[in-house]
Amino acid sequence: MRENKESKLLLFRLASKQYSDASIFMHEAIARKAGLSGADHKYLGLILQHKSITAGDISKLTGLTTGAVTGLIDRLEEKNLVQRQFVKSDRRKVVVVPNVENSMNLLKPFFDDLQQKTIGLLETFSEQEIETIKRYFTEATVIMKETADQLNQK
Repeated sequence: MRENKESKLLLFRLASKQYSDASIFMHEAIARKAGLSGADHKYLGLILQHKSITAGDISKLTGLTTGAVTGLIDRLEEKNLVQRQFVKSDRRKVVVVPNVENSMNLLKPFFDDLQQKTIGLLETFSEQEIETIKRYFTEATVIMKETADQLNQK
C-alpha cells in the first residue's frame, strides 16, 4: 500500500514538473509573439493586478532590485503598457499605472484559444475535483511564495 502511494506521488511530481515547464515555455512563446521578454510578460501580469503600484512595491513583490524594476518600467512604458505618474502630495514618489486596454489588446489574442481549451478541460471534471485542484494550486502557491520570500531574504 505504501509503495503505491509513493509511486503516485512520484507520478504527481513528474506531472507537476511537466506542467510547470510547459507553462514557462508557453508564456515565453506568448511573450515573444507580443514583443516582450518572458519575464516582462509575467511582471506585466503582476502589475495589471493593481490599479497603481509603486516601483518599490514591484521590487518587494518580485524580489527584483530597484534598478531592475526601473528597467522593467522603462521597457513597458516604451510599449505604452504602463505609465509613470507622480503623486501630487509628494512629487518624488512615482506610481506605475497599467494601461489595461493596451495590455489586453496586445495579449488577449494569444489567450483566447487557451482560455476556451482550459474551460473545455475543466468542464470534464466534477465540482469536487475542481475544488481539489483549486485547493492544490492555492496552497502550492503559498508554499512557492514563502520559498521565494526566504530565498530573496538571503
